Amino acid sequence: MLTVNAYAATSATEPLVPTTVDRRDVGPHDVLIEIKYAGICHSDIHTVRNEWGEAPFPLTPGHEIAGVVSEVGPEVTRHKVGDRVGVGCMVGSCRECENCKAGDEQYCRKGFTGTYGATDVDGTTTQGGYSTHVVVAEDFVVRIPEGVDLPEAAPLLCAGITTYSPLRHWGAGTDRKRVAVVGLGGLGHMAVKLAAAMGAEVTVLSQSLKKQDDGLRLGAKHYYATGDAGTFESLAGSFDLIINTVSAKLDVDAYLGLLAVDGALVNVGAPAEPLSVNAFSLLTDRRSFGGSMIGGIRETQEMLDFCAEHHLGAEVEVIPADKINEAYERVLASDVRYRFVIDTSTL
Repeated sequence: MLTVNAYAATSATEPLVPTTVDRRDVGPHDVLIEIKYAGICHSDIHTVRNEWGEAPFPLTPGHEIAGVVSEVGPEVTRHKVGDRVGVGCMVGSCRECENCKAGDEQYCRKGFTGTYGATDVDGTTTQGGYSTHVVVAEDFVVRIPEGVDLPEAAPLLCAGITTYSPLRHWGAGTDRKRVAVVGLGGLGHMAVKLAAAMGAEVTVLSQSLKKQDDGLRLGAKHYYATGDAGTFESLAGSFDLIINTVSAKLDVDAYLGLLAVDGALVNVGAPAEPLSVNAFSLLTDRRSFGGSMIGGIRETQEMLDFCAEHHLGAEVEVIPADKINEAYERVLASDVRYRFVIDTSTL
């Protein structure tokens, strides 16, 4: 067993603190990864503040992990020492149900094993990427191709795949050319980049125009303020696909009204409050309201290869570990463009 430096939450109300966590011995099919960078996802904050249920404290968050393989088990075939690799939101699943066999481990019928806060194969609680090393089964480790820098790759393991998967599933740039992205944050900025690279005409819908220059630089063709009362009237019926990336309660019916016939509004943000919808908003123009959660391992690798091909990475601000708590407050204040990434050498 390897004891490594980490940052952990000890309760829902206290700041994260330096600590150590134990990593299990490397098994036959395991990979030991020296973590170089770990992204800070809004999900980390929701989890450690008990906004999604009681967390198993003490808990080390982090499911946007980029690093280098430092050891492999004797039966590992997919990775070797020195490889640049990543780990996202999952470190295990049953691998036997129809969804796992189809490459949709994120929808495992028995529930996937989360990178932190879940029960690991040895019965301990999984601890995440705000640490220097992690041991993960090789099937849940993906290759980070050359052409994507490690700091910019880390957020792709959550923010990247969370937006790539619905864009691909709902045919952005092919079946659905006119794509709107609600919110220009950690998820939203990747949705803009990816949709534009897929060939879609991208529009950003944000509360104000303060990030307009960024949105256009990242690949959007249009940018509208949802705080402007005239926006929803002028854009009615304009879009084939809307990706909602914000973790706040929205007027779903108003956004459904922006869809053309057969348009789809897909939620990837996860607000703590329930969302309501009027059935007539769906019946009108045969609209759909759906959701999507990360992606499977195969699709995550596809996303990383797509990003390398199109020279895409997350927009990041790299911070030392002692700035994690400050970064949490800045995320809540929307004061980041567009993802904090922890330099784990500072742990």
